[in-house]
Amino acid sequence: MYSKEKIYGFLQETLVSLFEIEPSAVTPDANLYEDLDIDSIDAVDLTVKLKEFTGRRIQPSDFKQVRTVQDVVDAVYELLNKPEVPDAETEQG
Repeated sequence: MYSKEKIYGFLQETLVSLFEIEPSAVTPDANLYEDLDIDSIDAVDLTVKLKEFTGRRIQPSDFKQVRTVQDVVDAVYELLNKPEVPDAETEQG
């Protein structure tokens, strides 16, 4: 199980390496869009990295209310602590 600290560390490393953001700019209360200049395409790239990190499918609804770095940490933590629902496609066959 990942702690919020481990998720935050991964997120900080990812934002720095993917988007060339200064590490000091990545704080829990940094707004992804206003402070870190993350756009919708960047958000998709970040979601892909989070899926690789968690091994879970990430639904857009899970991240609808995400605005800050801490919001992402909390959303990923929640995702990792709820039971995984099998994909409908997998069940069919």
